[in-house]
Amino acid sequence: MLTLDAFEEAAAKVKEVTQETKLIESPYFSEISHNRVFFKPENMQRTGAYKVRGAYYKISTLTDEERDRGLITASAGNHAQGVAYAARHYGVKATIVMPTTTPLIKVERTKALGADVVLAGNVYDEAYEHALKLAEENGYTFIHPFNDLGVATGQGTIAMEIVQELPLVDYILVPIGGGGLATGVSTLAKLLNPHIKVIGVEPAGAACMKASLEAGHVVKLPSANTIADGTAVLEPGDKIFPYIQQNLDGIITVDDEEIIVAFLDMVENHKMIVENSGLLTVAALRHLDFEGKKVVSILSGGNMDVITMSSVVQHGLIQRDRIFTVSVLLPDRPGELVRVASVVADNKGNVIRLDHNQFVSTNRQAAVELRVTIEAFGPDHKKQIVEALEDEGFRPKLIQAHL
Repeated sequence: MLTLDAFEEAAAKVKEVTQETKLIESPYFSEISHNRVFFKPENMQRTGAYKVRGAYYKISTLTDEERDRGLITASAGNHAQGVAYAARHYGVKATIVMPTTTPLIKVERTKALGADVVLAGNVYDEAYEHALKLAEENGYTFIHPFNDLGVATGQGTIAMEIVQELPLVDYILVPIGGGGLATGVSTLAKLLNPHIKVIGVEPAGAACMKASLEAGHVVKLPSANTIADGTAVLEPGDKIFPYIQQNLDGIITVDDEEIIVAFLDMVENHKMIVENSGLLTVAALRHLDFEGKKVVSILSGGNMDVITMSSVVQHGLIQRDRIFTVSVLLPDRPGELVRVASVVADNKGNVIRLDHNQFVSTNRQAAVELRVTIEAFGPDHKKQIVEALEDEGFRPKLIQAHL
């Protein structure tokens, strides 16, 4: 069972490998949500995520014989680094099975910590099956990333730190993949103060915990489709599910588009890189149906590769109407391009891309297509630029922006 004594033991133990992640108050999100919002920045841990807590505590409870057989786990990345880091601390071998879709930065950092990495399957559950097979073949000790009470105990130490720093916290928002973090945080929060509400947050494309809670038993989804790769889990843990049923106060699901916008919000307002799964609780702040409360959002990790980061930024700018593209048809004669550019410039827009298609019509004198990608300040500024082009007779047509 998850007991207060076990949580206290784990809290002392994980200090050996974690660094302090003090709460960060967010005036921006406080204003948006009409609450007092704080972030628990676990993206600042040495391994880039909270997972080192559960991995290290679990491994510390193993016997020497269990550790010496070698450790193995399956992970989309953050638990992998946690196990690799802990294994290196204890001087034992670690094998990590990761989905083939895992961002390169997580693979490379796991290898850098001394672990052997095996890529198998497209999602966590497929990697998990392969890891179990290797464990049986080689006699390795398996460290489950979430369906383990020892791991959940280690993850729950986050709740103790939150309550110590903010004793009167009203709500804690916690991301959910398989449910280990939510189990530890919600259980310990209730032990410390039954009045604290803990809300889980899942990606809409992989909401296995929501489906399970609604069904009253563990449910396996047929597929998972989300940019939040660290929480792309088909089935929550059956060992921890009863604790979720008892201690979690609700589930919020968010779409990938909301995660993208949350990334921009964190970069621009807090200068912080948070991975997609860690942004679930940030996106959820726009869904809260209460006001005037002290809310802590757990930022579970920050391991994001540069290519993914670039893509998220571009899509976020497009979603926020900070980047948009218009198509206009012009006669193929000198000076027409200058006219369009002048209208954009006069309205403080910034042209960042031009595509000129002379073959949109067989009559080039009648029309060629000009696609203009423009940087704006937001929806109102975008509307101003489009209306100015209309006033000049260009008949602009909004099309899907591509950078």
